[in-house]
Amino acid sequence: MTPLQIFLIIFLLFALSRVFLRAKGKQISKKEFIFWAVIWILAIVFVLEPDLFRISADLLGIGRTVDVIIYFGLAVLFYLNFRLYVKMQKNEEDISKLVRTFAFKKAKEGKKVKKK
Repeated sequence: MTPLQIFLIIFLLFALSRVFLRAKGKQISKKEFIFWAVIWILAIVFVLEPDLFRISADLLGIGRTVDVIIYFGLAVLFYLNFRLYVKMQKNEEDISKLVRTFAFKKAKEGKKVKKK
């Protein structure tokens, strides 16, 4: 095992431990836990068995094995970017609803005070 593999395994195990701790503390959902656990476990498997990249590249018809890593990484990044976008849109809608509700409440309170 090369020093790079050892370093990567330590980092990936650390990342996997963070996923377990977040799941234990109920900071992430079960779906998120499964998603991240699978990602980090697959990364560990590929670091331990780098020949799997060559096999997967051959199965996918990709010439270079490093391209498999890049394509997979890009796909994961695009997916995560999409999820962040959806969450951000939902947060904006929630904030708008809260501000609208707060403004209506303040307006009603202001009218009641003026009538007295």
